[in-house]
Amino acid sequence: MQEEPDGMARRLLVWDAPNIDVALGTLLGGRAPRPEERPRFDVLARWLVERTRPGEVPEACVFANVPRDAADRMRGWVELLRGSGFSVFLKPKLQDEDDIDRELLAHVRLREREGPLAEVVLATADRFRDLDEDLGALGRRLPLTVIGFREFNGAAMGDPGIGFIDLEEIPGLFQQPLERELPLDMLPPEGAWLAPRRGLLELYGE
Repeated sequence: MQEEPDGMARRLLVWDAPNIDVALGTLLGGRAPRPEERPRFDVLARWLVERTRPGEVPEACVFANVPRDAADRMRGWVELLRGSGFSVFLKPKLQDEDDIDRELLAHVRLREREGPLAEVVLATADRFRDLDEDLGALGRRLPLTVIGFREFNGAAMGDPGIGFIDLEEIPGLFQQPLERELPLDMLPPEGAWLAPRRGLLELYGE
């Protein structure tokens, strides 16, 4: 883990990979994201550095699970993260309850004890985790900004003590605009249109 230079406040970004992955897949209609629909972590790291003020030090870390038989598949992604300046915490996913929530929050508390935090930037989708109480407590103690998707971050957006940034508002984080699809259980009372996945001529034209 990165050490804090004496007297310098830390601007800490923590990315909950399993949580964001679930949110992104749901947002895309339940399918796996294509490469161009995945976030670029080099862009995210540069964004954090640009957000860091003189007299502060940035730190970026990703928390992720490693499912059974997935180590080889994930190795390239982990090395990409490390090469982009991120620390990575990995935990084997042996049982359903083997998530990384406790470790993520413990790291934030550790950094809080070690010295001043200029900001905690937490990448999460609170609809997919029981984090409302933790979010509220963090927002009352620390300068907290949640980055995620507005469709799934109602708790963060509704808390006046928490800042919120939609991930698509970070310039260049995605190579192309996401085709965001509202989940059926989140439809507004007035209803919503869902576009066809393929055009009629593409499907049936000769």
